[in-house]
Amino acid sequence: MRKHGAITSGTGLMETDNDTVNLPPRKHLPVIEDGPRGEYWRSGADGVLRITRCQPCGFWIHPHKEACPSCHSREVMPEAVSGKATLETWTINRQKWFRGLDEPFVVGLVTLVEQDGLNLTTNIVNCPFDQLEFGMPVRLIFQNIEDVWLPLFEPDRMSPE
Repeated sequence: MRKHGAITSGTGLMETDNDTVNLPPRKHLPVIEDGPRGEYWRSGADGVLRITRCQPCGFWIHPHKEACPSCHSREVMPEAVSGKATLETWTINRQKWFRGLDEPFVVGLVTLVEQDGLNLTTNIVNCPFDQLEFGMPVRLIFQNIEDVWLPLFEPDRMSPE
């Protein structure tokens, strides 16, 4: 089984080999492409998530596309997002899809505060299952494995509700 990497947030580095709650083991990592398509997976190295944004109209685009679906401009590039989001829905995975996947974990859909409909499917960590709430504010952290920075979210206890 691959050992979990460190988790990074805006507040620094937290060593979390066993401290992070609900973190599934990773058997498969995304293939990192060159250019803006791979920026989503590389950008966590500096603690900032970057998502493609249309330069003329400001529309956020995820997953990456070469042209804006709003104004059709091809002038798109990755830009930093705040890392603040709202938990829209979730499921608790209890299925043991492969050896080593013994603990249940949360797969959630979050909407980034930058734009309605700017959704990410991710893991919700550091939150007991009975404390998950629709509309709960969450914040971005990263799990680093090899050259991949996986965006995860945890409750944002500093956010006013």
